[in-house]
Amino acid sequence: MRTQRSLTAFSIISLFLALCDGAPAPSSVSSALSSSSDSSALISSSVSSALPSSSDSSVLISSISSAFASSSVSSVPASSPTFSTPVSSSASSTPASSVVSSALEPSTVLSAPETTPTVPYASDDPNAILWTPQDIPADPEPVRGSLGAPVLAPQDTAIAQQNPDLLAPPTTDSGSVGNAKWPFTLSHNRLQTGGWARQQNQDDLPAATAMAGVNMRLEAGAIRELHWHSTAEWAYVLKGSVQISAINSNGQNYVATVNEGDLWYFPAGVGHSLQATDALPEGAEFILVLDSGAFDEDATFSLSDWLAHVPKEVLAKNAQVDISAFDHIPSKELYIFPSNPPLPDSDAPQSPQGPMPEPLTFEFSKVPVTQLPGGTVKIADSTTFKASQTIAVAELTIEPGAIRELHWHPGYRDEWGFVIEGTGRMSLFAADGNSRTFDYQAGDVSYVPAFFGHYLENTGNTTLRFLEIFKTDTYADISLNQWLALTPPATVEENLNLDAATVAHFNKTKSIVV
Repeated sequence: MRTQRSLTAFSIISLFLALCDGAPAPSSVSSALSSSSDSSALISSSVSSALPSSSDSSVLISSISSAFASSSVSSVPASSPTFSTPVSSSASSTPASSVVSSALEPSTVLSAPETTPTVPYASDDPNAILWTPQDIPADPEPVRGSLGAPVLAPQDTAIAQQNPDLLAPPTTDSGSVGNAKWPFTLSHNRLQTGGWARQQNQDDLPAATAMAGVNMRLEAGAIRELHWHSTAEWAYVLKGSVQISAINSNGQNYVATVNEGDLWYFPAGVGHSLQATDALPEGAEFILVLDSGAFDEDATFSLSDWLAHVPKEVLAKNAQVDISAFDHIPSKELYIFPSNPPLPDSDAPQSPQGPMPEPLTFEFSKVPVTQLPGGTVKIADSTTFKASQTIAVAELTIEPGAIRELHWHPGYRDEWGFVIEGTGRMSLFAADGNSRTFDYQAGDVSYVPAFFGHYLENTGNTTLRFLEIFKTDTYADISLNQWLALTPPATVEENLNLDAATVAHFNKTKSIVV
């Protein structure tokens, strides 16, 4: 359409020059005018009416300009060049070609219109957290600015106080995002003599399909009995120390003590046990992460449960001992039970098949942290903890007011998070205008599906310690700042309507915590 309009304009000018010189209209011009839209007919009519009445070129130009403005040519986008058509009183003495040439010169008076946004600019509404752990209101209300209204009916005040961004969401929240928070305090606790265990799986967090978690406590000497399961088990020791033992299908064994801040990993199907030492008089507490969201701690393969369901005759024959040896085996699963503190690791049996090829423990507490503008980070994955083939972790500290920068995780890396200490908030961007903000306290689990954009902001006045855990052999993330810094600046400026100085400020290396 634009090409045809340009051709029509050219044809009018050519016709005008020819008529003024007394020559017939060029055949190409006649053809162009006859094949163009109704605007050409309007212009031709105007030209014809102007010619008999006057030979004054200014009259003819005025007639052409009027007709041209009345045609669909006027709908050419504003981004097209703007031309002026000055007409002076002495135009009759000026050659037509000069007049037209002048008419086609770019205007030095008119300026291009200012650009307008393709969509409205993002809102400047204040969206900071409404209160912090230091100024929690006695009666929190779902009110943000002019939005919302006070609660009239009873509410669970304690939960409302812990979740300001659910009670009164920032205006940037939109659409629907599944729940991404689970406090272990809401999990059913399995109490045993010697300790307890509580779990989180996809029954609690439906979005958490890739991983599940268990929070376990053992008194000094207490044992989580010999067992195995269909998932790999990764652990982070929160307090105390734990002696672990394991055996693989080659008959190779492993025994080691894991201290606070350290890790262990059992591949799926490897038989193992856990026992708290008395290094801390109270015993030990730790977090387990299993590489399936459907994992159920109550459905593991426990030794006592198995043998209670095998005929004793079979047990005797299998062990090549008298049946009386099994007179006192448990009649059901023990799960956790008390015992004396374990002997030193060096007293463990030596396998004729030798030790396992890779250690199943990792002294993560001794890994130096990387100092960042707003905190620290250290990472353990299969590049450093060789045995850990399905779980990777980043441990971060975030200082008050700082944030874990905006980022996402590629390669189907869901993030299972755990707050060790402090408070924070996180917004999840799920594409297509969907976003939701959650608040977290110590002991809470967070979950971010792969590819979701997110950040974590420290909303308290103490250090926030946080574990990012992934079902993968290697840790990976993509930083928003780094992405923008390494994209051609003009592209970023046009995409976000930013000035050059702002774009130049983006960091070409990951800040991680700022």
